[in-house]
Formats: sequence, structure tokens, C-alpha cells
Amino acid sequence: MTEPRRESISADELRIWRNYIETAELLRARLERRLQSDSSLSSGDYGVLLALSEADQHTLRSSDLAAVVGWERSRLSHHLGRMEKRELICRSPSAEDTRGSEIRLTEMGATAFRRGSVPHLRAVQDLFLEALTPEQLVGVESMTDSLRAYLEPET
Repeated sequence: MTEPRRESISADELRIWRNYIETAELLRARLERRLQSDSSLSSGDYGVLLALSEADQHTLRSSDLAAVVGWERSRLSHHLGRMEKRELICRSPSAEDTRGSEIRLTEMGATAFRRGSVPHLRAVQDLFLEALTPEQLVGVESMTDSLRAYLEPET
């Protein structure tokens, strides 16, 4: 049986929540800056390139790509337009659905992703992994697993 919902958040809980949010944002911003300076890729570019590099034939329908990267389709469409101008991806009409499009990783996109991955993973090592002990990493995994399990039924 679950406990009844309390009327308010305690000062300690609020402090923990703010520390979590502020630290996650600081980490995200520093990783973003390093990725941009090391590879000229944004984190959005990197997420799209990662999804396409892992996809069968390096191609995904735009709706599937939006689901993988967790973006609204309109946001993805605008971002893909910028990536297409830089020749990182190419779009073509979907053979299965005339309303949709297929997004394919170009050779230039694959090269940019490979070049960006090594410094990005080094930044993850420097800014996240080296700050935590192996035991703390297990705790982070446990926390994120619990949050994801709690939040995913809503999606």
C-alpha cells in the first residue's frame, strides 16, 4: 500500500530536487559546450546522428526518428532542415507513407559523428564518470532506473 500524498515538499526534499536539476543542467551545458567546440556538432545533431548510425541501413522514418530522440515532429523537421543544409543527413519521401519522409545518414554525417564521438565520450569520462566512485555510479543507475520505470507508463 502506498503512503497518502503529503500536502507539501519538505525543505530537504526541495534542496535535493534543486541540486539534482541544477547539477544535471550544469553537466548538460558543459557537455554541450565541449561537443560544440570539439566537433562543431550540437547535442541535437549528435542525438540524430547517433540514432541514424544505429538504425538499419542508417535510415529512419521521420516519425520513428522523432520518437527515438524524444522530440516533437515539428522541432525535428526544423532541425533536420539545418542538418540537411550541412549535408549531414538527406531526406526523401517515404516509400510506405506519402505523408512521411525517410531520413538517411550521409557519408559526411557519418564522418562528423565518428569525429565527434571520441571527444564527446572523453568529455563524459572527464565531467561525469571521473567525478563518481563505482558505488556512486551504481546508485545513479538505480535512481535513473526507478525514475524511468515510474515515468514511462505515461508515455
